Amino acid sequence: MSRLIQIKKHPFPSLLYLEWTLLAITVLTAVIPPPLRQFRHKMPELSICGVFPDLSVCNILPQLSIYSLIIFALMGLRLPRSNQIIKVLYTAIEILMILMTGLFGERYARLFPFLYIILVTRSCLIFHLPGRLLVTTLSFTLFLFTTQLKYQLFNFQASPQAQERSRFLSLNWSLGFGLSLVFVLLMMNAVLSERHSREKLAIANEKLRQYAMRIENQATLEERNRIAREIHDSLGHSLTALNLQLETALKLWQSNPIKAETFLATAKELGSKALKDVRQSVSTMRSNPLQDQSLERAIASLSENFHRSNGILPIYQINIEYSLPPEINTAIYRITQESLTNISKYAKATEIKLELTTTRGNLRLIIQDNGRGFDLGQNTTGFGLHSMRDRTLALGGEFNINSTPGSGCKITVNIPLTRLT
Repeated sequence: MSRLIQIKKHPFPSLLYLEWTLLAITVLTAVIPPPLRQFRHKMPELSICGVFPDLSVCNILPQLSIYSLIIFALMGLRLPRSNQIIKVLYTAIEILMILMTGLFGERYARLFPFLYIILVTRSCLIFHLPGRLLVTTLSFTLFLFTTQLKYQLFNFQASPQAQERSRFLSLNWSLGFGLSLVFVLLMMNAVLSERHSREKLAIANEKLRQYAMRIENQATLEERNRIAREIHDSLGHSLTALNLQLETALKLWQSNPIKAETFLATAKELGSKALKDVRQSVSTMRSNPLQDQSLERAIASLSENFHRSNGILPIYQINIEYSLPPEINTAIYRITQESLTNISKYAKATEIKLELTTTRGNLRLIIQDNGRGFDLGQNTTGFGLHSMRDRTLALGGEFNINSTPGSGCKITVNIPLTRLT
């Protein structure tokens, strides 16, 4: 059994309020004054004691039915959740309480069908669909049995006209009650299905949020590691060499000013290179590297910067037939930028070719150089190559790299554009 239900935490507070309303209506019929004497012959008592008031147990059964109604109401404060046997036993006790209320109650026994509606709503909260159908069918069957039994007892002492009227009322009442049960079952199934879908969506959203946070944290960590390596490999090296040049110039300033001046000039060049490295790192860290310019213009700017820094002008050919989404533009820009950075640092190339084209729903980027190349089995775990591969795979593309020592390097990126065609 589950713990006591809290109204604010109840899955359907409105159903709990409806249940209490139906129970209150049923209880009120036990305390309101009986009908006027002239209308009693039109409204016969439908309980056993109402038909046979001289039975010796009729003084006890009404009180027992009241206790049954109270127990049934209190059972709604605890609903079984896990154990199937307890669920079946719980439902069987509920049915027993309803039968006692319907058969042995007096005035309020007329409203006992409301209890079957409550039974069906509770079964929808504790059973799956087969159990709900079974409880609904059993409720209607027991309702028919109870109603027919009471009206047959009433017909023993009723006139033929009253018997005909009772059969007609019984048929209409049974049909209406059956339709009510079906409506309640369908409504509860729809509400529960919608609630289950919302819960699944909430769980999926939470998992997606957690996954996005992990990806963001991982990306942040990788970016920090990349910046640390950039500072160590480029800026750190330049500043270390600059410091050595300045120290040597200071030592030679008195004894050999001409040679010291040469070291100072070299230190100035190293300072300029360090400043260029800082600017390049800042440019790399920009969240919107294209800054509202087209991809063609952004790649042209990268080529011009590479030419100013290395004295080599990349040969590039760009033929884009589609308007690309921002995420693809950014990925292509970063891949191109990282490739040119690697060529500048390690390749010692004299010729660089860059080709960017879109054909048949596919975007292809080829970056090739005639540098010294490297062994793919030993140098494919660097941050730059790893970052380019991750950017490509994130867009559902393919990343390939071909290189051998002394034969340059060729990077090929294919990204599908089927959603844009």
